[in-house]
Amino acid sequence: MDEARTFRDEAVRSAAADWIVRLQADDLGPEDAAAFDAWLAASPAHPRAYDAALAVWSEYEAAAAEVEQALKSRRQRPALTRRVYLAAGSIAAAAAVAVVLAPTFAPAPKAELYSAGRGERETVALTDGSRIELNAGTRLSVTLDRDARRVVLEEGQAVFDVAHDARRPFLIAAGDRTVRVVGTQFDVRRREGRLSVTVARGVVEVHPTGKGAGRAYRLRAGQRLDHVEGAPQTQVSAASPEEVLGWRSGRLVYRDRPLSEVVADLNDQFEAPIRIADPQLAAQPFSGVLVLDDQDAVIRRLALLAPIAAERSDSAVILRYKDARR
Repeated sequence: MDEARTFRDEAVRSAAADWIVRLQADDLGPEDAAAFDAWLAASPAHPRAYDAALAVWSEYEAAAAEVEQALKSRRQRPALTRRVYLAAGSIAAAAAVAVVLAPTFAPAPKAELYSAGRGERETVALTDGSRIELNAGTRLSVTLDRDARRVVLEEGQAVFDVAHDARRPFLIAAGDRTVRVVGTQFDVRRREGRLSVTVARGVVEVHPTGKGAGRAYRLRAGQRLDHVEGAPQTQVSAASPEEVLGWRSGRLVYRDRPLSEVVADLNDQFEAPIRIADPQLAAQPFSGVLVLDDQDAVIRRLALLAPIAAERSDSAVILRYKDARR
């Protein structure tokens, strides 16, 4: 009995490892996603095995990056000694070795900085064929290295349409989480210590960065991940990508999102800051569509959809509960 159970456990772990590799293929299609879902649903042991395999994979990638950096440092340190030694040899030998050593001295790729100001949206076309659409108030950097394509999202929201490149994963660092792309279109939002990832097409992985707490997740089209930086908990739920990506066409769409999130988005669109007077009001769930034209019109629509009253001062717009709720 124990031998049979051990055999089954090993078979499940092997299948989970196979799925890790299979889901990263360039030709991943809808039938693969359906087969993966069917495998996960076939037994409670399958999701557990897959999560365990994904955690090992994430740790391996992090360790591999550290080893690669250490090797680069070691290659660079003796470079001067090698050059001095070569100077004493023949010109032909020096030329031959220089060709071998050339990659060692290649300059590191420079990080390109991109941003969208208040009320602006920007589109960036990367040289690898990927595209990034930045929402207002967004700052990020992009480094296209030989072994990976790396993005650091400092603040804001962006839609990524990533070109396939099996040899160079697309990695997005956002706070204490890293999003690893398997070729897809998705939205990443990072504001005020809160991260959300919504997948419109394909598959992405989200796992802790460095010593961040929590487990790794794999998201498919129509799924959204929400995470508070520094907390081990992460929530995954169904989402409408068309709604989440509505900001690209000048619409903000919300379903049961806290009013504080709505205000944070609006503050990146307009000059006059909006403040919430009551912490309880900040947590008030909000659902609705806000068309981004002028600020006064947006505030009026917001007041029709939520139990708030807006008061404009010289420097800001203050949101309070309506009189009946004070």
